[in-house]
Amino acid sequence: MNENKNFLSAIVQEDLQSQKYKEVVTRFPPEPNGFPHIGHAKSIFINFGIAKEYNGRCHLRMDDTNPTKEDTKYVQALQDAVEWLGYKWDGEVRFTSDYFDALYEYAKQLIKMGKAYVDSLSEEEIREYRGTVTEAGKRSKYAQRSVEENLDLLERMKQGEFAEGEHILRAKIDMASPNMKMRDPLLYRIRHAEHFRTGAKWKIYPMYDFAHCLSDYIEGITHSFCTLEFENNREIYDWVLDTLELQPPRPYQYEFARLNINYTVMSKRKLLELVEGGYVNGWDDPRLPTIAGYRRKGYTPESILTFCDQIGVAKANSVVDVSQLEFCIRDDLNTKAPRVLCVLNPLKVTIENYEGQEEIDAPYYPHDIPKEGSRKIPFSREIYIDKEDFNENPPKGYYRLTPEQPVRLRHGYIITCKEVIKDANGEVIEIKAHYHPDSKSGEDTSGIKVRSAIQWVSAKEAKKVEVRLYDRLFATDAPEGIEDLNPNSLRIIKDALIEPAVILEQPDERFQFEREGYFYADPVDYSKEHPVFNKIVGLKDSWGKKKQRQPRKSQKTQEKKVQVDGEVAPMTPEQEVLFNKYTQELKLNNEVANTLARDAQLSAFYQEALTHQCQAINLANMVANEVARELKEQEITALKFNAQDIAELITMVDEEKISNKIAKQVFEEMAKSGENPTKIVEEKGLIQISDPAQIAPIIDEIIAKNPDNVAKFKAGNTKLLGFFVGQTLKATGGKANPKVVNELVAQKLQA
Repeated sequence: MNENKNFLSAIVQEDLQSQKYKEVVTRFPPEPNGFPHIGHAKSIFINFGIAKEYNGRCHLRMDDTNPTKEDTKYVQALQDAVEWLGYKWDGEVRFTSDYFDALYEYAKQLIKMGKAYVDSLSEEEIREYRGTVTEAGKRSKYAQRSVEENLDLLERMKQGEFAEGEHILRAKIDMASPNMKMRDPLLYRIRHAEHFRTGAKWKIYPMYDFAHCLSDYIEGITHSFCTLEFENNREIYDWVLDTLELQPPRPYQYEFARLNINYTVMSKRKLLELVEGGYVNGWDDPRLPTIAGYRRKGYTPESILTFCDQIGVAKANSVVDVSQLEFCIRDDLNTKAPRVLCVLNPLKVTIENYEGQEEIDAPYYPHDIPKEGSRKIPFSREIYIDKEDFNENPPKGYYRLTPEQPVRLRHGYIITCKEVIKDANGEVIEIKAHYHPDSKSGEDTSGIKVRSAIQWVSAKEAKKVEVRLYDRLFATDAPEGIEDLNPNSLRIIKDALIEPAVILEQPDERFQFEREGYFYADPVDYSKEHPVFNKIVGLKDSWGKKKQRQPRKSQKTQEKKVQVDGEVAPMTPEQEVLFNKYTQELKLNNEVANTLARDAQLSAFYQEALTHQCQAINLANMVANEVARELKEQEITALKFNAQDIAELITMVDEEKISNKIAKQVFEEMAKSGENPTKIVEEKGLIQISDPAQIAPIIDEIIAKNPDNVAKFKAGNTKLLGFFVGQTLKATGGKANPKVVNELVAQKLQA
């Protein structure tokens, strides 16, 4: 949970300090009538997170009181979701049906106290008698039944003597209450249906308002956290527990805002309609907001939890932009996913002046990601590039291959177009090209200037893959139902081509297909014979461009150019000067240099920070990513940090006092509190661990726990080095020095 206490955490803390409770016990109580969705993830995060924060316990309880809609497959899906998110419930999974006998006895007790009665009004009459917001209701004539008659009728209802709807048990409270929920609420209804756990034993089932509070009490729950739609139900919650005069301690209900996301529906009824109507391919369809859908799409549990933490716990409902969730998965995968080459729409290129074949060494990760790993990419006379990377009549600002403009093959050589081959319809089907032998990436002495690098694969060695490009399921930001479905929410490419290492060596299950986005090997349909990859998310928010949102009227946004369909407007002469300075003098990569050069405020911030003598590349990455993100939300004058603070933070990275990962954590704190970065590092004990004597035992333990991966590494799968490095960094909370970790892991695995 976020260290800044939300109002629920504050309540729990106060209750513990006042000794109202000796221990905090929360619960996650879903109905097993559908697959859990992202809204459930927020509830899981809150209930399990607060219990963990205060060394308490959290129960997983299935609210299985409606036998007509519940199923064991939903129970399993709920358990899977909790475990996948990294939580463990206390004891066994609990069920409201475990307490059916006790609940029935409580119902009889209310009858004996004159606080409940069996009503025989029809459903329409009950609705009519309830009254309106401005008019009091009218109590049923059946409320005059004696205790004995009510007990007899309830028992006969239980035995199945009556038809559904013939009788119902109600609380006797106040038919004139301003809270409509308190106008003699329903406690039990007749259901002639098999229950998936209790079978045919029961013919009556408790209503939520009766079962929930008593199940909480039976389990010793201290804090019952519900979403805001249950705010008016709290009065019933308290009435049942108070009227029965149950012995303390007793639970109390508190409400928080439910999660609403644009372009998304989270109503179980609407999700069920999508699944049963065949509009999606099951509950785990990657377009659905279900946990199963996000898992299959390739989201990580860390990204979901980060999202839940970022949106916070509010008291008022609001709508969260889905791009915030997409940002979290991008941010998570940026440091995890190997970069590989994939061509979605192949166009053949024959390099006429190249003979033979070779293998090009290429790293999986850029220089600013503290992970190691590389592969060899086959290069030959015949390759494929993406059709989008060649344009015979290019628009202004197009920097890829044209008849007059050379381009670099990513990690490889510069090529120049010599001839364009077309079919009878005038469509380009092949490019004849020449390569420049002295232009190999990392060894370039050609002097040829190019503005971009494109992805490619060798024709002979490339592997055919199926790529599923998922887009948002709904075309409108506030969808009502199937009429708002996006007809282009799924596009399948059957004949994409990918570099062979992805299939043969499988360095990971999630990848960044360079310039395309992040992708995941489908856990259901993937096989080596038929590889299938799901698009997790694009590299940038394409929907922001589609909506053509108007920027805020500030100098910063007015100076920015809008990116459209992968191309950008040409730089001004001043921006060109900055770009060249950043790439040639400061050795920044093209993407970071482009971001800084095009934004006057970011560039000025970066230049000022540079005057404080910190490493240019690390500083640029921080400014172009973290600082830029803050400036999207607020003006520069509102920032709680300045250029000197960022320089001081990066200096600690340069001096290896903290890692890049810790630096991002410190930045988040700086952005919220305005605290000095050195002070944050010292107070939170975030100093990087560089002593091999401290790191070595952790590595030994990880190696001991993963003998299969050790064996695979020693058998030749050197890509697993990154696995052991990542596990070590995770075990130290990111504090371990990545360089030291890499060296130690390599030594120990080769021993």
